[in-house]
Amino acid sequence: MNLLIVEDERELAKSMAAFLHSHDYRCDVALGYFQALDKINLYAYDCIVIDIILPDGNGLDLVRRLKEKHSRSGVIIVSAKNALDDKITGLAIGADDYLTKPFHLPELAARIQAVIRRRQFDGEKQIVFHEIVIRPDERVVRVNKQIVKLTKNEYELLLYFIGNKNRVLTREAIAEHLLGNQADLLDSFDFIYTHVKNLRKKIIRAGGGDYIKTIYAIGYKFGEK
Repeated sequence: MNLLIVEDERELAKSMAAFLHSHDYRCDVALGYFQALDKINLYAYDCIVIDIILPDGNGLDLVRRLKEKHSRSGVIIVSAKNALDDKITGLAIGADDYLTKPFHLPELAARIQAVIRRRQFDGEKQIVFHEIVIRPDERVVRVNKQIVKLTKNEYELLLYFIGNKNRVLTREAIAEHLLGNQADLLDSFDFIYTHVKNLRKKIIRAGGGDYIKTIYAIGYKFGEK
């Protein structure tokens, strides 16, 4: 899962990114409004954590820009001000949650997980696609009640496929989802082919269906056999 942290306090941003990275999130950091604006115009994020008070702008304006471009990113507003009007305004313009400083990093991680799950899977604690069952809180995947061990990228890929079932996903979109802005440095998309091949093999080996269809020269589609 790819996150963007918009926070002008460098040490706090660094601590947030390090903690979330340890929980298998990929994090970009923007230290100001315009840096954040550049990133949200270039990349797609699963969730964006936005400080309201920025040195060169207002975080609420970033939320407005996200909604104007119909972004599918979840949004959590963070502010040192425990002001009711900021909270009401943020939620009214489209933020998913609000967190007041100081906060504990495990709470932030839990809020992010809840927002992503709510947006992608309607808040379900168990994601089911035919014989495939995923429990995101435990990061456990079962096929026909048999636990299937996936690598981190294979797990993220399966969630991404199921969250976008019956949609054609380009190789570029998949690479960006798995690698964030590091996808720009790729010379080829061979690693995607490898992850897809291994994921397909593990699901079929456990008695699951072959739901991944290759769309020639474009990417993949996950859906009915």
